[in-house]
Amino acid sequence: MRILVVGAGATGGYFGGRLAQAGRDVTFLVRAKRAERLRARGLQIVSPTGDATLHPSIVTADEIAQPYDLVLLSVKAFALDAALADVAPAIGPDTMILPVLNGMRHMDLLAARFGAGRLLGGVCKIMGRIDEEGRIVQMSPLHQLTYGETDGTRSARILALDGIMQGVGFDARLSDAILLDMWEKWVFLASLGAITCLMRGSIGEVAAAGGTAVALAIVAECAAIAHAAGYAPRPAFLTETRAQLTADGSPMTSSLYRDLTQGHAVEADQIIGDLIARARASATPVPLLEAVGVALKLYENRRAQG
Repeated sequence: MRILVVGAGATGGYFGGRLAQAGRDVTFLVRAKRAERLRARGLQIVSPTGDATLHPSIVTADEIAQPYDLVLLSVKAFALDAALADVAPAIGPDTMILPVLNGMRHMDLLAARFGAGRLLGGVCKIMGRIDEEGRIVQMSPLHQLTYGETDGTRSARILALDGIMQGVGFDARLSDAILLDMWEKWVFLASLGAITCLMRGSIGEVAAAGGTAVALAIVAECAAIAHAAGYAPRPAFLTETRAQLTADGSPMTSSLYRDLTQGHAVEADQIIGDLIARARASATPVPLLEAVGVALKLYENRRAQG
């Protein structure tokens, strides 16, 4: 199975790198600057589960010559439009597209561009970053990739994909309810992002400042939106989410909060804005999320103004 990984950042670089390390046929689609660095220094992974320096196959958009069997899409949501144009030559009649982006909006965009039949659902759970040397640094042992057909079937192609994903050094899981898995991750990410961005601190700092009730109210708002969309979060998920997002002393923050505090572009529309839009469409009241949405829009406006 020929695999094209779109993006060699902290997520795509990690999972694609582990696949390449295990001998899978992997090529990375990257921008020219990233390609230059990778060719000079290799793909470097620093991880609690084992460091690696790899020299994988690399292409830029104008070098794609034929379709791939699997496209693993792992760009930031705000970079998706450009990525769709870059990856188009790699999409053939039988290509599977496995996106591991945040939120759900990308599913509609991918289906409209390439057809719903090529689209799988995907969820990744990993904490990673690119350090100042360009290395992929895995910040915790969690490295899980979940995938499945959007209709929940165990098709021949998803079983073939599962066979490729097993035994490569990360936790690979085939799901029969991938859309629910994706919604639950969105509920978690949006809740975590909203809590940390609204109250400007880690989960433990929010709890210490008396913010537990607000945190739980944010989780309830996000869960209500998922329920209205037909993907009610499972009780065990909600119990675990409430516990994690109100834990005393927890250093947990969100990528949304980290990007905001470091002055970077944020996935505000994809993680928070789209959720608010769906709440409005279903007449679900979400005053706390609305407040977060305004705060993030203010940040984006100021950043755009320099």
